Amino acid sequence: MAKEFTRSDRVAEQMQRELADLLMFEVKDPRIGMVTITAVEVTGDMAHAKIFYSAAKASDSLQQGLEKSAGFLRTQLAKRMLLRTVPQLHFVYDSSIDNGMMMSKLIDEAMASNTQKSS
Repeated sequence: MAKEFTRSDRVAEQMQRELADLLMFEVKDPRIGMVTITAVEVTGDMAHAKIFYSAAKASDSLQQGLEKSAGFLRTQLAKRMLLRTVPQLHFVYDSSIDNGMMMSKLIDEAMASNTQKSS
């Protein structure tokens, strides 16, 4: 019987919690405002981690701020987590929340036009 959670899954979950805490309380870069870490994917060899994030105001400066702070975040993760090697951090904007809001808006508009036609 296969394991339900692999080591990389457990590391990803812990990394998500730690990164959220670090971004909220430790990172002082003004380009990084309110950022939500939506998911973390760690490769099987623990060499790379994709950090998916969402923000109210997504911009290129936010992405640059996150990339610039990756070294600091990696150092802090090394102190907080007991890992032999800490993965390289790669930040990816998660547009699923934006897509969901757009779909919800389209559904509301379709429902409103449907009720106007039937009245």
